[in-house]
Order: sequence, then structure tokens, then C-alpha cells
Amino acid sequence: MSALSHKIDFAIIFSVKHANPNGDPLNGNRPRTDYDGYGEITDVCLKRKIRDRLQTEGHAIFVQSDEKKTDDAVSLKARAESETVGLGKDAFKPSKENTKDKIAKKACEKWLDVRAFGQVFAFGKEADAAGVSIAIRGPVTIQSAFSREPVSITSTQITKSVSGEGDGSKKGSDTMGMKHRIDNAVYVAYGAMTPQLAEKTGFSDADAESIKAILPKLFEGDASSARPEGSMAVKKVIWWQHNSKAGQHSSAKVHGSLTVNADGSYQIEPLDGLEQEEIDGF
Repeated sequence: MSALSHKIDFAIIFSVKHANPNGDPLNGNRPRTDYDGYGEITDVCLKRKIRDRLQTEGHAIFVQSDEKKTDDAVSLKARAESETVGLGKDAFKPSKENTKDKIAKKACEKWLDVRAFGQVFAFGKEADAAGVSIAIRGPVTIQSAFSREPVSITSTQITKSVSGEGDGSKKGSDTMGMKHRIDNAVYVAYGAMTPQLAEKTGFSDADAESIKAILPKLFEGDASSARPEGSMAVKKVIWWQHNSKAGQHSSAKVHGSLTVNADGSYQIEPLDGLEQEEIDGF
């Protein structure tokens, strides 16, 4: 399968209503904001959701979440070395015959998220005398998402009955806690796919189409108490496919051509020789 043949830029416009889209564990799990009060969802959080959706569609994913994993691997190392879901212990053992380039190639062929986002495979000194890691740089990058205007965070005090001790004859004592939410906001995230890096990992046009297909339903199956079903929804995916590997315009210029308003409406400034596809959310 040939590598990605065209540069691609994309944007995701989505809404948040009565949900905590990405809590900050260092700040009492309040929704993340920047210093100016704009809501933020990290690129790591968005990649997690992309991986989960790709996994739901049947693609092999290396970095799986614990609650959605499809194997019994207890760690990434175990998954990499598993004979059934990975490549086997010997496949990740550096040697004169099994060079680091060959190991990276095997990993990229096996897992879509590795050839898309890249991955670091760390080897201890028992496997490699130098203790050197293999760093795979992926062609797909995605930026943190930010709200179109400063967000208002609503905090509610709750009681939690979490006692699991005793014989059941006495009610466990409740504890007090806080639950935070954003009542209404529109966020935008930007991303890009680079053919030059895709040649290194084998990321293909078909792989790009797989990611394109799941972006409109990015938040499906992601419900939790902090993000009730339907509280986060993709409104539009904007997809720019250039006519060459280098692209007609820089990603900064392409992303800058999109203006998103606080109500989710948007305008796109035309760029010479570049058309966009506007995809409705799921």
C-alpha cells in the first residue's frame, strides 16, 4: 500500500452542553481553561477519542484505554510482545538482524495509531545494551481544541456514598464532593497530515480516509457521568486536500482561513487552487 499522496489539513467544530469535556486533575477536575478563560481540550484527549473510534471500527490500535481494550494485555510492553495481539517478544528484541528500523516498520504495519501518531518504544538495558529507545514520528498531528469565547464553569456540590466495607447492616457515611460542567460552548480543533512523514511510517490514503470517516462521530460511545450521551457533538468537519505532497498553502494559512463564531456558524476564506469538503456531524 502506497503512502499518503496528498497533504491534508482538517478542522473539527464541536459543541459542549452541560458537560466536562476534559477535566484537569491538578485543578480538582475542573474543565481545562487557559489564562484568558477560554476552554481547552488537550491534543492527548482528542487522540484518545480518535483511537477509541478507530478501534470500534475494527482497526488494530496499540495504545488502548483500559475500559475499551480488546485483549488481556496489562501493559503496552505486554501488548507489543504478545504472540496473539502483538508481534511476539523476539520481534521487539534488537539484534544485528532485527534492527531498530525493522522493528519500527513491523510496529507501523501492525497498528494504525502507531503509523498515524507515532510512538516511542523504550528498551531497557536487558534488551539493548545501550538502553536506546525507538522513536517513531507520525504524520498526523492535531492541536488542542479551544472554545470560541471564554467559558463559564458551573460547580455543584454533591454527596457520594462510596463505602464498600461492613456487613451491610449499617449505611456507610457519605462524603462530599464537587462536580463541574460547562453549560454551553463551541470548540475548534485543527489538524494536519504530512506525506513526507507518512512515507516513513506507511500511513496511506486509505488510513487518512479511515480517520476522516470517524471524525464526524468523534464523541459517540464516549459517554460518562461527566459527559452524558449527547452533551458533546461534532457540528462540522472541514477537510482540505491539497493537490500535491507539499501542498499549495501552509497549514497555518489554511487553518487561518476558517473563522468560527461562538454560535458554531463559520466562514471560510477562499484560497487559490484549494477546495474544502464540509462534512456534517454524525
